[in-house]
Amino acid sequence: MLEDPPLLTVRRNFARPSAKQIEAFRGAPTAQIVDAMDGRGALDRAIKPQVRPAAPVVGPALTAFAYPADNLALLGCLDVLEPGDVVVCATDGYRETALTGDLLAGMLRNAGAVALVTDGAIRDQDGVEGMGLPVWHGGVTPNSPARFGPGTIGLPVTCGGVPVASGDLIVADRDGVVVVPFDRIDTVAERVAAIREAEAETEAKVKAGMVRPPWLDHVFGTDRVREVE
Repeated sequence: MLEDPPLLTVRRNFARPSAKQIEAFRGAPTAQIVDAMDGRGALDRAIKPQVRPAAPVVGPALTAFAYPADNLALLGCLDVLEPGDVVVCATDGYRETALTGDLLAGMLRNAGAVALVTDGAIRDQDGVEGMGLPVWHGGVTPNSPARFGPGTIGLPVTCGGVPVASGDLIVADRDGVVVVPFDRIDTVAERVAAIREAEAETEAKVKAGMVRPPWLDHVFGTDRVREVE
């Protein structure tokens, strides 16, 4: 390159989902969100929570990209994030050094973040758990990062194989992390509501003793099923 990139490139102004939009997803598990998006939207399965969250976390994404072996961009999020944000910090999947430990996780919590999601690694597992900030990550290593950049804050990233833009809605639980694009939030919310209602009805029937779904009888009643000896 002709010149070194800036240490940080920051975009502060972006639309976030309304409180009503966020509330529409409250309590919905990631599996239902994925079903509402035609089976897509989840980050790589390797990205899992450090501890089991008490309930699905829901909030707007504040995106960041931290250059491999560096975490200046994540630190910079402390100057940009708003209460309720889910910080999504991509590292190109670099896991040879930790992106964060317990102290930075605690500062993100103090600044108002409701969760941290990264395809990178973390360290200080016991301390991170004690800080109370839900963290989804791609691995664990005690190796420490530098703080020299370059990095971005507020710009689109790819994390866990999924494009994420600041303002997209993040839903995360024990199963993983799902991204709802900003311009699809209302449509997906409507579908989630219908799915939740249908699954609640089916769950009640299963608990009451239902052995198999009614549609299975239609499958076995067609010529597409061949019985063999």
